[in-house]
This record gives sequence, structure tokens and C-alpha cells, in this order.
Amino acid sequence: MAQTRRIDPAIFDRLPLKRDAQSCRTRIEAIERVMERAVVIPGINRPVGLDVILDLIPVAGSFVGAAAGAYMLWEARNLGMSKLAMARMAGNVGVDWALGLIPGIGIIPDFFFRSNTRNLRIIRRHLDKHHPATVTVQG
Repeated sequence: MAQTRRIDPAIFDRLPLKRDAQSCRTRIEAIERVMERAVVIPGINRPVGLDVILDLIPVAGSFVGAAAGAYMLWEARNLGMSKLAMARMAGNVGVDWALGLIPGIGIIPDFFFRSNTRNLRIIRRHLDKHHPATVTVQG
């Protein structure tokens, strides 16, 4: 019979799972970096992320990318953003999802239309205005 192990609760203190604005900003910026700017293509110095790579998988890749965008929407809701801003964010995710559904050609618009980066800009504007203590200097 297998012996059960307990997870040490102290491990969760090290993860950014808190609901404060700074933790939300950290998570959202990390998602955007992975989805849009994970690696730089040599020669053209253009960053690409998991969103473009997932579009190589027909249909399913677009749904996974939309799920990451939906998580950013969830975080925006937790931050108390306006419905108008969240509707703009949902529109960005929807356009990205719809263009990504086109087999073969869906990679090209996803390479240029970066919905997660656009949504990060919207969230940063909200955080800078309503939670000024979370502002970080961009380098």
C-alpha cells in the first residue's frame, strides 16, 4: 500500500498565488512573456512565444492560446477592472482565437497581432492608475 505524503504549506508562501495587485501583475506579466516573447528568432530579432508555436497545432493550439488569454481576463476581473476594458480584452482574445483557427495561415496574423501584449497594456494602465504602488520601471 502506498504511503500518502502531505504537502508542506510553506511552499505556497513562495509562489505568487496571493490576490494582491503586485502578485497579479507578476503573474500577468509572466504569462504575456511566455505567450508572446519567449524566444527571439535569430536574423530578424523578432520575439515569438508559445502562442505562435501553438498555432502549428491545428485548432487545438488556438484554444490553448485562448485559454491563456481567458486567464488574463480572470485576473483582470479579480483586479476590479471596468467592464469596458474587459470587453476590449475579450475582443483581443477572440480575434486572436479566430485568426488562429485558420489552418496554416493562422500563424501569420498571430505573429503580428499580439493579443496578450495588448491586454497587458490595458491591465498595466489600470494598475498604474488604481494601484500605483505596483508600478515598475520598464527597461
